[in-house]
Amino acid sequence: MFADRLAEVRKNIDAAMKRAGRTDSVEVVAVSKYYPAEAILDAYGCGHRIFGESRVQEAVEKKEILKDLNELELHFIGHLQTNKVKYLGDIFGLIHSVDSERLADELNRYFNKIDRVQDILIQVNIANDPDKSGVTAEEAESLCKAVKNMPNLNLRGLMMIPPLTDDEEKNRKYFTAMKELFDKMSVKNENTMDILSMGMSDDYTIAVEEGSTMVRIGTALFGGR
Repeated sequence: MFADRLAEVRKNIDAAMKRAGRTDSVEVVAVSKYYPAEAILDAYGCGHRIFGESRVQEAVEKKEILKDLNELELHFIGHLQTNKVKYLGDIFGLIHSVDSERLADELNRYFNKIDRVQDILIQVNIANDPDKSGVTAEEAESLCKAVKNMPNLNLRGLMMIPPLTDDEEKNRKYFTAMKELFDKMSVKNENTMDILSMGMSDDYTIAVEEGSTMVRIGTALFGGR
């Protein structure tokens, strides 16, 4: 089942890229939060390797259960509280949701202690949605600059979550604005940023059309919980 769903998602991504005239690539993060470790094991058996988790303790437990899967890569995609940083360890290949300089400072101190350079994305609340975390577009530049001076953090790009809506087309303008911001920040950061994480099960094709390089797909891959 997972293999069939992944093939369908990939087909839709390819079609969206063709419509947009894109020739690069889009990475799929299978959002496994709230699904059991067995679901990851099944997906891994189908050849998928990157999975998204949003609760630190749940991810740590799954990582221990699945420790024999040598190519397993977990991403942290949820809101990260500073008091949870000490539990992160070295299990996440990428943290998508750095949304303040305070959190970045805490992460930098923690990863210095464990002698690790951690890949991160800065979460931008491009729509200024009161229900979403993230810095404003205006604040993104200063946070990018601050993170670049933190030796134990490696800034890979930006992430966004659009407002909830019954019509995903209404959010296209936010995906477009994020791509423009990403391109601007990338130039300011000497083109070292390579990940624009946006797009989920309901809107990933629109996100890909507008320039996303990484989509976070849960229900469309794992089905209903």
